[in-house]
Amino acid sequence: MAASYGFLEVQGLVCGVEAADAMLKAANVRLIRQITTNPGLITLVVEGDIGSCRAAVDAGRSVAERLEALVSEKVIGRPEPDLSVFLRPPGQRKKP
Repeated sequence: MAASYGFLEVQGLVCGVEAADAMLKAANVRLIRQITTNPGLITLVVEGDIGSCRAAVDAGRSVAERLEALVSEKVIGRPEPDLSVFLRPPGQRKKP
């Protein structure tokens, strides 16, 4: 189980790549998923401790705001273990 998850949703792949780069450089987090929910909407998911996830999301948000591409953000501390089913690739999903 991860200590926390950080989510950042942006418009555009270029912004997603730049935001992910900033997030990973800003804190000790691991990028666990990049989810394309709609053509042009990218959700980046990082995991780590709560402070690192908050710092990473803040860094990614700064990039997305500069590029005028921020959609939403969220940090979840101490997530329920069953939440991980949403974050695994479709082929690896198992029902709890």
